[in-house]
Order: sequence, then structure tokens, then C-alpha cells
Amino acid sequence: MKALILAAGYATRLYPLTKEYPKPLLLVGKRPIIDYIIDKLKALDEVDGIIVVTNTKFIFNFRKWAKTIKIQKRISLLDDLTKSQEDRRGAIGDMDFVINRKRIKDDLLVIGGDNLFDGDLKDFLSFAKTNKASSVIGAYNIKDIRKAKDYGVIKLNIKHKIIDFQEKPKKPKSTLVAMCLYYFPKEKLKLIKEYLNTKTNKQDATGFYIDWLSKREPVYGFVFDGYWYDIGHHKSYGEAKGRFFKY
Repeated sequence: MKALILAAGYATRLYPLTKEYPKPLLLVGKRPIIDYIIDKLKALDEVDGIIVVTNTKFIFNFRKWAKTIKIQKRISLLDDLTKSQEDRRGAIGDMDFVINRKRIKDDLLVIGGDNLFDGDLKDFLSFAKTNKASSVIGAYNIKDIRKAKDYGVIKLNIKHKIIDFQEKPKKPKSTLVAMCLYYFPKEKLKLIKEYLNTKTNKQDATGFYIDWLSKREPVYGFVFDGYWYDIGHHKSYGEAKGRFFKY
């Protein structure tokens, strides 16, 4: 299995902090956000390689960061060849770019480089194995219908199969939201290209792809407990720093 960390965004909502510096390398506690993700990937025996996709603007920062990481698994950096918010590929476009450039033929674990959570990825993968032939997403009960408007909102049946998905709805049907955390079986990777080849589809928020996919075939959700921070703006970044200030 390969792990992919999405770190090619330009994080305009966090300006000026991210105007000349990548969001996943911002400090939370005394460590970059991405380090906490690496810690979780270290513990996964299934993962034999980690890919960090970034962009031309920030590749130098990540090369410096990579020299500080001590891990037995191989970490590779990939420049998605974009230089600005205007020419970005978007999360789904970056997944497709990495799959093609790295010729990935393994199961793929995808994590947003701005996600902080205390759930165990071992439990997530164990759940995925029980639905081996299907894609699985991480989900979190945000417990606030107003906040849910900012995320992909999902409904699960008793078997945890997604029965409804709405990307940033004006009237959310639940407070269960999608994290930027995905397991894609190797047999399903080709569907990302199929999705992108439909010109009416959107390349940025991964929720649009999950919505499309769940209407075609079973997609399951694993619900995490504990905390989860999707660091997309100054408020969420401040909340995360408040929790990790001792680390």
C-alpha cells in the first residue's frame, strides 16, 4: 500500500501566514502539521511508501523538511508543476497526477496535509479490509449543523455505507462530515481518471468525487472519535495550536 499526503494547495484563507510558506509545514505545538500525519503512517505495516505531492512554489520548503524526518519508510516528494492558486490542479487532479507519474498499482491511502486527528489509522484500515473491494472515507461527527455547512455532509446506513453525500450544503441533513482521508483499492484508482474525463466535474474538493463515486458503487464511511481539525482558516489553526501548545 502507498500513502499519499496532499500538500499542493495554496491556502489563501490563511494569508499572510501561507503567502510564502506551505500550510502543512505550519507549526502546531513545536512541530509541523505534517509531522503528526507521518507519525500515524509510521505505525502502519501495510504502508511501504509515502508520497507527498506539493507544488513548484513550495517544493524547496518540503525538501528542507524531508531532511528532518527520521523514518524507515521511503518518503518521496512530487512537484505537481503548478505555481499559483490560478493554475492549481485541485485535490482530485493531484491524486490523478500522482497515480500517473508514480505509476501506482497498489492500494492507496490518501490524507490531506492539513488534517489533525487522534483516531488510529490501524482501525481505519481494519475497517477498510472488511470492505476490501470498496473505497472508504474517514468521517467525523462535528455536532454542529451550522459548521457542517462548510464540509461534505454524509449519511450512513447501518452497515456504514454512504447513502447520501452533499458537498457544502446550505441545509445539511446531518452533522456527520467527511474528513480528507480516503482508502482506494488499487482496482478503483482508474475511476479517478474516469471522473476527471467528465468535463462537467470539479477537480478541487475531493467531496465532489466521493459524491460521484457513491452514486455509482458502494462507498463506506469510518467514523472517528476524539478530535479532528481541518486547518483551513485562522480560527481552526488557532484552535489546533491551543490543543497542542504543550507538545
